[in-house]
Amino acid sequence: MKKCVRFLICVVFFFCFVLWHGPLLAETYPTQPIQLVIPLSPGDTVDLAGRAIAAEMSKILKTSIVIVNKPGGGGTIGADSVVRSKRDGYTVLFAISGIYYAHAVNPESVPYNPLTDLDPLCSAVSVPMVMPVLADSPWKNFGELMTYMKQNPGKVRGSSTGVGSVGYFNYEVIRLETGNAFNMIPFKGASPALTALLGGHVETSALTLGLISPHVKAGKLRVLLTSQKIPEFPDVPTLRQLGYKRDIMSIRFTFYLPVGVPDSVKKVLVPAIEKAVKTPEVVNAIQQIGALDDFVPGEEFKKMMTEEYGMVRQIMKTSSGEGK
Repeated sequence: MKKCVRFLICVVFFFCFVLWHGPLLAETYPTQPIQLVIPLSPGDTVDLAGRAIAAEMSKILKTSIVIVNKPGGGGTIGADSVVRSKRDGYTVLFAISGIYYAHAVNPESVPYNPLTDLDPLCSAVSVPMVMPVLADSPWKNFGELMTYMKQNPGKVRGSSTGVGSVGYFNYEVIRLETGNAFNMIPFKGASPALTALLGGHVETSALTLGLISPHVKAGKLRVLLTSQKIPEFPDVPTLRQLGYKRDIMSIRFTFYLPVGVPDSVKKVLVPAIEKAVKTPEVVNAIQQIGALDDFVPGEEFKKMMTEEYGMVRQIMKTSSGEGK
């Protein structure tokens, strides 16, 4: 009998200990350095933004944040390393939209499923995508370009960085929304795609705000469409503002954890990221790379990510003939 009583006392004591120490243990995170995996090379825009945010997060969390660059596979190599990491909150991914586009385009080539293996903490930065034309082109707005394309199918050439790029998908979004298809000309990089536009070898392009902004200010280019509202060019509309159902896509820089990290860790990380992103130092650093500080909570971004993933799958099926 005495043994049973002692056993019950020990059990009660154990659960009281867990209940009392549980919140305390959660509050102690982080107790060691955090690895921030960036799946692109040092000096890339994602890397520059990530380092700026990490520097402020380190001050807020009072721990060091170690940047680990793991380029390759369009971001999938670094993302996969995070998916396979411990679920303790000490390995975080900071990556662009491409980590889920790649799976949507070719699921067999990507070792993880971004919708089930990665948990978005929040999106922190957005890079608006725009559709520019030469300043002396005959189209003063997007509607005029669409009218011309309807009357002259296949005549308007648009440069991009190739099939599977954000630019490619944005041309496809416009096709699905308006019925007008661009004659897409692929280039090995955004700079050659811009050069082709400036040289009159194509009529338009799908490029980032930071790349074309100097040329707009110099009077060489005019912007007809943007993926989101831009303070720098407040009069440039989005597709939704023009009455269409969906917008073309921005490039987003997002923080992810592997699925399974405790909520107590997320409750520490997310406020730290949000506070860091909104500091003047980070806002300035992000603007310097042609991007916008654009905090989107995890649940809201998860919905955006799922919708974009589905749209990319739809586009790939249509282009391959599966959807016909």
